[in-house]
Amino acid sequence: QVQLVESGGGLVQAGGSLKLACAASGLRFSNYAMGWFRQAPGKEREFVAAISWEGYTTRYTDSVKGRFTISRDNAKNMVYLQMNSLKPEDTAVYYCAASQYDPSPARSLYKHWGQGTQVTVSS
Repeated sequence: QVQLVESGGGLVQAGGSLKLACAASGLRFSNYAMGWFRQAPGKEREFVAAISWEGYTTRYTDSVKGRFTISRDNAKNMVYLQMNSLKPEDTAVYYCAASQYDPSPARSLYKHWGQGTQVTVSS
């Protein structure tokens, strides 16, 4: 059974930093591209960042470029999202997801999803 478990969310002031982690189990982790998505109240789930299976290729949505960094450790079956210079508009539930395709912003390409972790950025 595939499980993706996010952690690291919390409450932070604007300008602060958080590092999210996602622990994967039940799948051959190095076969999957990994992505982070987020969903704010009343909004659709949106793409944040993705990383290829070997970690060489990354993609980001424009609003987080230069502030967020996605990384992975295949030996530990972990994917991370380092979030710096956080803004109130980054407030959302953050989800990690696994895809057997190239890193993509398309939600439909991600087969497995975690339950999410709340990130709240106060102004």
